[in-house]
Amino acid sequence: MTWIKIVHILCVMGWMTSIFAVPRALIYWKREYARLGEFGPLGDLTIRLYRFSLGLGVIALITGLWLGGLLAMPDWVWLKLALVILLAAHYGWTGRMVLRARKGTFTESDRFLRIFNEASVFGVIAILWVVVAKPF
Repeated sequence: MTWIKIVHILCVMGWMTSIFAVPRALIYWKREYARLGEFGPLGDLTIRLYRFSLGLGVIALITGLWLGGLLAMPDWVWLKLALVILLAAHYGWTGRMVLRARKGTFTESDRFLRIFNEASVFGVIAILWVVVAKPF
């Protein structure tokens, strides 16, 4: 079980890096696209980062469910799982923006992307609070 926990923590760390980095990278990609008028290196980097961390997120979710025992999880773990699902939905929305950006469509403003980026921070803080405090 120790190795599962180590893999879980490593994958969560990698996934979180992307959750925080990809929306910010979209801002710079958008600026690069406006300047060059074509797909540049930032777009490639953003897509690769998103794809790689998507796998990490899946592994983190699977190992987290394995550690939690799925059917015998305490109540606080169910709350954590609900918050993780919301964060995964946020990440899915990010992926949708990456796919549109790949086609040269940047509909979100820089301000929206910054706020969107910071929203994930509050989600992670909530998850960490539940894990540390175990409120019930």
